[in-house]
Amino acid sequence: MSLFNRHETIHKYKGIVLPFKLVPFMKGRIFAYIFSIVLTSLCLVCIFTKGFNWGLDFTGGTVVQTQFSQPANLEKVRNILKANHIEGAIVQTMGDVRDVMIRLPASAGNAKVGNKIQTMLVDVDPNLKIQSVEFVGPNVGKDLTNSAIYATLATLLMLLAYIALRFEWRLGAGAIIALAHDVTVTLGVFSFFQIEMDLTFVAAILSVVGYSLNDSIVVFDRVRENFRKIRRIDTVEIINISLTQTLARTLMTSITTLFTVLALFFFGGPTIHSFSLALLVGIGFGTYSTIYIAISVALDLGLKREHMIPQKMDKDAIDDLP
Repeated sequence: MSLFNRHETIHKYKGIVLPFKLVPFMKGRIFAYIFSIVLTSLCLVCIFTKGFNWGLDFTGGTVVQTQFSQPANLEKVRNILKANHIEGAIVQTMGDVRDVMIRLPASAGNAKVGNKIQTMLVDVDPNLKIQSVEFVGPNVGKDLTNSAIYATLATLLMLLAYIALRFEWRLGAGAIIALAHDVTVTLGVFSFFQIEMDLTFVAAILSVVGYSLNDSIVVFDRVRENFRKIRRIDTVEIINISLTQTLARTLMTSITTLFTVLALFFFGGPTIHSFSLALLVGIGFGTYSTIYIAISVALDLGLKREHMIPQKMDKDAIDDLP
């Protein structure tokens, strides 16, 4: 007799065992298209009208490297800078808990900024030392901005080529549209709320692209596998079956990832705030876009069984080859 009595509900659809009752995902794709078009349009309007709140990495500013005689209280340093009307300063350690880097906006920096910082923080640590003061001009910031844009565009193009070669061009087009959707929504959120954007945001965007692509490839691979295994079922049913089969994996991956990112968002501090927020928005919409953008666009572009299964060459035709 078994030590554990397990009750498992088995769901079948046309003889195919599924982990859940078949979910007709593709029935709602038209409503998803409308929602996504409206959402991305609003995001684009917001981006072009409000713009972005660029951080010091893009606008330039002043970097002051300090050394405390004891472990630094970063939150207290931030509060003192705010009390002295220095907004937008980034305060973070540099390896050692006593070495602190203070990054100031261009408007707050001048030749005597090191002395000012030392005077402000004398109550925190009377033995504070200013190790260096460096000025980063707007030309460097512009170069970083262009590099970030070029890196993102190059990544999207290479991903399109990879998916088109690995699977099929219709799936590649769907994946790229889904990635563009996720990136646009994330940019729109940051533009609407005017959240400061720095280089960690760029890293988050590329992470979102990789996460969303990985999710799409899992679904694409299952669709291709089911096209080869299951006969006499149309493309819509194959896609619904594939999405239902991968639903458990998608939910578990998304939920566990979101828990981790939520911990970073609430407890990681202001240094990685933009990074964690971009991941939250991107991963949430990345799961949605895999189902209702990537594979749905491929379906409406005419994806069929013969596109996913290699054509067998006739034996006589092979014999006639030179």
